[in-house]
Amino acid sequence: MRKVAFLLMFVLLLAACQAEETVQEGSQAAAEEQTVENEPIKITNGEEEIIIEESPQRAITMNQHVTEVMLALGLQDQMVGTAYLDDSIHPDYKEAYESVPVLADAYPSKETVLEANPDFIYAGWPSAFQNEAAGSREELKEFGITTYLHESSNMVHPELDNVFQDIRNIGTIFKEEEAAESLITDMSERIEAAKRKVPEQEEPKKVFVYDSGEDAPTTATQNFLNTLIEEAGADNIFGDIEKGWASVNWEDTAKANPDEIIIIDYGDTSVEDKIAFLEEHPVMQKVKAVKEAEYTVIPLSEAAEGIRAPEAFEKIVNGIYGDK
Repeated sequence: MRKVAFLLMFVLLLAACQAEETVQEGSQAAAEEQTVENEPIKITNGEEEIIIEESPQRAITMNQHVTEVMLALGLQDQMVGTAYLDDSIHPDYKEAYESVPVLADAYPSKETVLEANPDFIYAGWPSAFQNEAAGSREELKEFGITTYLHESSNMVHPELDNVFQDIRNIGTIFKEEEAAESLITDMSERIEAAKRKVPEQEEPKKVFVYDSGEDAPTTATQNFLNTLIEEAGADNIFGDIEKGWASVNWEDTAKANPDEIIIIDYGDTSVEDKIAFLEEHPVMQKVKAVKEAEYTVIPLSEAAEGIRAPEAFEKIVNGIYGDK
């Protein structure tokens, strides 16, 4: 009997020890998780290091493509202002966009920005941080406002991975990492599906991007459109110029004899007027793409490094290879 009692006591003691270890392990795991939760958010943004204690709650976006990144991540409730559309907001996010105050048609003044009392400003282009606009990043930091400049828009020859990294960074800043990865996956799958439509070819198709200009055309050189053209297995005729956009001449354009012309749709000159100009131009009217009316129209919002990359890529593939 004593032996049985002793054995029972030993079993109970062992169970108690195991239970205590389990509680301790659970407490330690919870403490570690809490420590991670409380750690500052750190992001490298170009030459700037962003360190914030918690996700922004009063963000302002400048430029359409970064506004659409925020809306695609479902962050409209953490936005107190937006500004500077290139054209219509993406229809998928129209309702969300309409819930955010529009501070200005172009860039809002520094006074307008400060009146909104933001804790975060997200811009697509450095011009948003000029004195005539929101003010410098250094100055805004003194007001306690964190800033982020879309990196992929401000580099020569940005890759798709650079655009995805911007989306990841915003997901990290706002603790929406899963939403960011889901968005990137969706974008990647659409692009890969379009790439499967690119036929095998002996010679790459030649593409000219017509942005604007009559005396001399402004064209895409090593910017994001150039990247999408390359992804489509084609050659941008001015893709060897190491800058994002460049002013070239009509003679060099005609000499390259492009198979396809991508026309950027924005501003006061309509697509129809741009096409009419090309077809009446004494040099360009002899170009293959003009004679065969091989035009692909892309709105300015799709030419930027944002969530519309799959849509732009699909149009480029369909335009170059005939499924218009």
